Amino acid sequence: MLFDSHVAVLLDQTVSLVNTLTDGEARGRPYTAPRGTRLPEAIDAAVSRHAASLPRDIGPEQARYMVETAARMREVFQAVQDGELDVAARAVNALLRDTSARPRLDRAAGEAWQLHFHGANDSFVAGCSAGCATALALVVGGGLAGRLGVCRADRCDRVYVDTSRNAARQFCSTACQNRTKAAAFRARKG
Repeated sequence: MLFDSHVAVLLDQTVSLVNTLTDGEARGRPYTAPRGTRLPEAIDAAVSRHAASLPRDIGPEQARYMVETAARMREVFQAVQDGELDVAARAVNALLRDTSARPRLDRAAGEAWQLHFHGANDSFVAGCSAGCATALALVVGGGLAGRLGVCRADRCDRVYVDTSRNAARQFCSTACQNRTKAAAFRARKG
């Protein structure tokens, strides 16, 4: 296994938040992130149901904070894609500082101890942001930064984490991979 299960969940959550909350292009089409009253629901949907035990009362201010954090997390993926590991590390350090990420063991009644990266009384978005920042720190600082990627398909800038054995992933989805292969085939037949 490339990442332990907790880090894998946090990385999935990070990718989902970045791809949901940042404008750009997705699968060959312009993508506009949810705004206004749709934003809290989009944030809730982007986070795995089992990933965060904090209550999810996402108000407008917390939603704006999560959008800003997602944009900053996207910068980490882009810096790694561009071969700028120092830029990625500085961005991760800023996220760790600004989210007040700190390790802590917590246990719900009748459950095993679990490692969290937020305080017991933090809001949902603070805890979620701290967990995502820590996951990015473990990847960048653990020699696995090359596993963070931005889709290489034309007109797509969605991010992904490469969990393949050979570290050869280049696309955010099978749809983008197939679209790229079909375009290359049409170009050869030309």
